[in-house]
Amino acid sequence: MEIKKISPLLSVSAQILPTQMEHIAALGFRTLINNRPDREADDQPLALDLATAAARNSLVFINQPVISGKVTHRDAVDFADQLKRAQGPVLAFCRSGLRCTTLWAFNEAHHTHPDAILNFAMSIGFDLKGQREIIEQIAAEK
Repeated sequence: MEIKKISPLLSVSAQILPTQMEHIAALGFRTLINNRPDREADDQPLALDLATAAARNSLVFINQPVISGKVTHRDAVDFADQLKRAQGPVLAFCRSGLRCTTLWAFNEAHHTHPDAILNFAMSIGFDLKGQREIIEQIAAEK
């Protein structure tokens, strides 16, 4: 499991497993946000199994599934609302971490230049160039 830190509050990763919950809690995370719908892949654990394992390790589990390649403004607003209410630090995860990073980027566009967002995302291994137009539109709405 490779965890990528976006901010003091938020980190992202690829799919996590129930067996990794103890380690995630030991790293200091308090809340998990699952941005992956159930049954996206055959080898993926169900959200219910993840939530059960999280609870056993005193982690808050938030299920906010987002369809791959179809992140919406509403998804980003919901994600921001979850972060505002969450006990940090938060680990958000999906198949690769890209959806979670996209949700962060759409919210960050309200107060950060698009180039800075895209460059930061690239520096942690996520290419958001395909989202540039949306990020620029959000930034223009400031």
